[in-house]
Amino acid sequence: TELSAVRKENEYYKHELNMLRNQFDSLNRIVGHSTALTEIKQTISDYTASNLPILITGETGVGKELFARAIHELSPRKLNPYVKINCAAIPAELLESELFGYEAGAFSGASKTGKPGKFELANQGTLLLDEIGEMPLTLQSKLLRVLQERQIRRLGDTKNIKVDVRVIAATNQDMEKALAENRFRQDLFYRLAVIAIQLPPLREGKKDFDHYVSYFLQPLERQYKKRFRFSKEADQLMHSYKWPG
Repeated sequence: TELSAVRKENEYYKHELNMLRNQFDSLNRIVGHSTALTEIKQTISDYTASNLPILITGETGVGKELFARAIHELSPRKLNPYVKINCAAIPAELLESELFGYEAGAFSGASKTGKPGKFELANQGTLLLDEIGEMPLTLQSKLLRVLQERQIRRLGDTKNIKVDVRVIAATNQDMEKALAENRFRQDLFYRLAVIAIQLPPLREGKKDFDHYVSYFLQPLERQYKKRFRFSKEADQLMHSYKWPG
């Protein structure tokens, strides 16, 4: 029994060590030391313990999902589900059932056993609503109600289901323009953007290029046991390129 107690204690400390390592890696995976990135990392550190919604904006390719994952892994919810859904990749008529689920026979082709939605799957954890700017207006009002009431109703059901989900939304859309053109509800925007993070495009962080080059060359150096460096000409091309996203 004494030996089993020692083993159990060792497993506990091993688990705690892994958790600390994962938290360190979460921010470490975000390469760069520019002023903008440093401030964003600090913002993440300041608010990871809260349940406040976060809106991450930025051009395509700037790493919005990477930041969303880091926020989850640094939060008290890290051991619970991290679920993501791309609002632009699913037809509008199916998006509601994907988000909120449905009961058996709710519509033609529905599963005979029903299906939980992403909010149910993410209960006690984090839900990333990627490309939120593409969400249809009719569904935006339902999402707003869910955020306000913290409960969902499956399609074809009459009862509500309570959910405890931290929502992170991400988009490459110009949200000010979307609001001005009435393509996105203002009340939903302010509900999602309690904490707003604007990720800078790569072209604004050229001082970090050396860090990026080193980061991406490291696996090659380990694989081939050889040191790799960019030529002067390649380096000049990198700095002169406009780097969209």
